[in-house]
Amino acid sequence: MAISFLKKTKTPHFNMKKSTGIYNGTPSPLGCSSKNNRTNFAVFSEHASQMFLGLFDPKNPDFLQEYPLIRTGSVWHIALDDLDRSLSYAFRAEGPCNQIELYHKEKWLADPYAKTIDSSLDWNSSLSRSSPPSVRAPLAIPPPFDWQGVEPPLVPDEQLIIYEAHVRGFTQHPSSKTAQPGTFLGFIEKIPYLKKLGVNAIELMPIFEFDETHCKNIDPSSHQPLPNYWGYNPLHFFAPMRRYAKSDPINECKTMIRELHRHGFLVFLDVVYNHTGEGKEKDYIVHFKGLDNEIYYQVLSSGEYRDATGCGHTVNANHPQVQKLIIDSLRYWAQEMKIDGFRFDLCAALTRGLDGQPMKHAPLIAEIASDPLLSKKKLIAEAWDASRLYLLGHFSNQGPWHEWNGQYRDHVRRFLKGTEHYAGSFATALCGSEPLYGPSNTPLSSINFITSHDGYSLRDLVSYQKKHNLSNGENNHDGSNQNDSWNCGFEGRCQDPSIEELREKQMRNFLLALFLSQGIPMLLMGDEYGHTRLGNNNPYVQDNEINWFLWDQPRSDIVAFTAALIDFRKKHSDFHRKRFLSDQDISWHGLKPHAPDWSPSSRFVAFSFPNFYIAFNAHPTSASVELPKGPWHPLVDTTIDWQNQPLLQPERAAAPLPQTITMQPYSALLLRR
Repeated sequence: MAISFLKKTKTPHFNMKKSTGIYNGTPSPLGCSSKNNRTNFAVFSEHASQMFLGLFDPKNPDFLQEYPLIRTGSVWHIALDDLDRSLSYAFRAEGPCNQIELYHKEKWLADPYAKTIDSSLDWNSSLSRSSPPSVRAPLAIPPPFDWQGVEPPLVPDEQLIIYEAHVRGFTQHPSSKTAQPGTFLGFIEKIPYLKKLGVNAIELMPIFEFDETHCKNIDPSSHQPLPNYWGYNPLHFFAPMRRYAKSDPINECKTMIRELHRHGFLVFLDVVYNHTGEGKEKDYIVHFKGLDNEIYYQVLSSGEYRDATGCGHTVNANHPQVQKLIIDSLRYWAQEMKIDGFRFDLCAALTRGLDGQPMKHAPLIAEIASDPLLSKKKLIAEAWDASRLYLLGHFSNQGPWHEWNGQYRDHVRRFLKGTEHYAGSFATALCGSEPLYGPSNTPLSSINFITSHDGYSLRDLVSYQKKHNLSNGENNHDGSNQNDSWNCGFEGRCQDPSIEELREKQMRNFLLALFLSQGIPMLLMGDEYGHTRLGNNNPYVQDNEINWFLWDQPRSDIVAFTAALIDFRKKHSDFHRKRFLSDQDISWHGLKPHAPDWSPSSRFVAFSFPNFYIAFNAHPTSASVELPKGPWHPLVDTTIDWQNQPLLQPERAAAPLPQTITMQPYSALLLRR
């Protein structure tokens, strides 16, 4: 049915097609959709009294024409024929403005379903910093993408080796020598390096469109504003980050995904649905606050936001409409962009109901797990939020979920630095954390990691006792004070050879534990060459060498050792089983064979499979160890330098070890029968 009214019109700066037809349109699908020459617009707002569509000339700040929308239930819609595809669009909403609702009739609002936004292509530009947030979405229809017949690789869960990376940080440093540094296309140029390393799944830190300039932090040294570099402040759940592209973010993002698939890599996205980049400020409105503040966010009667995320507010994820938005976003990335999996930031916050309380069976979590498309993807939960809700072990009982195993990280760190009372916990972690994941019947529910983007890098874990976050502009108040780190006797960079030797030995201990553990290992970008963040354990605003991969400084010896461990793990199923180990699969040892010591003071853990023996001595003194019946040949001895490890020299058969050996303090062994 055609309608024949316009709310208001500004004088066009170029000619609209006179034959443009105006129709009621349909409430579904949400967003902007086109069929033949007709474009339908639909947007949700339950509490608005009237809504409008605005069309814009990209060369002029004023809107070109404005159309009042038709309401069906809580969805507002209209359809227009023969639109000029060079235009862009946004919405405007009228309604109450009070403590709860934030309708401002003069504000233009972005379409929550926009696939791209007319934001700047220039990273952290001063113009963007001084301008209102970008809300206009182009009407241009992306051309069909040529996937060239490339399909995602088939990588069984037990073979997964995850590499957590940042798109910009991976190639931004000049030493990357890429043609398009800091972009999706630049990432492609480093695929040969990733192949050589041996990882097979890339977990990308957030790539949803965000505003890196919306950050109040000031560098205390330069007094310049700092950018929100990490990207955990998404604004547009369907749009790839424009500043990670040269010109076309959708096409270039798809190209990166296609090429990673072509070379055998799965691609996971770190997705943030628990909060948005709109923050807690009532005057920073991009879309959700201005469309329906009390629907999209958890708002108290005082008008304040519930904050379970540490970012000033919490998305109302289990409201039916918000739940639909999140599911639609996930399905778009899975179907249209061919993403293979999702890591859900602060996933525990997504279990909170409309009253802010955690729900045992949250509708959103259940729908993701039962969705015919999403349930076949890798689903990874960060099983806590910033309001002390810790649900480790919960999600793996709710369907095909994996979890970032924070307990694994903590217990491995504590044992290997020599903390008492953790021998049993360390052994449990190495075996896939069965007390947590027994109900799922597989250790593959556990994503094992020593480090991640949050917290210290591996080098800093053995070099710093305290966080050094002053450069973040928050007076060192940000970042966790609980790091389970040990500086090995000196804080920070050190010229003492004995301390540096101990630090590198500890790094080898951590890497060995990670890649010999049951479950799915995850490696942080840069840990494979010993990257330091100079003790900063929360560098979310550091767009510099603290976060960038430094291609001119990689320690090839550490990279080679890491790659060899990855290759060894892949080749030997003892270390990547689908089911938990039984007493028939594994034997535990102490200083004597088959005599493990689980006492509180024990700092020695050893175990064996029929063909391998592994031991960790986390004590500050040497240990005399009697081996099970051999003969045993060393593959890894963490007291030996990186490049001289027997694992890297398979052509040189190491002599068998004597029945009784001496293990040095803070050392580990991998032996082959």
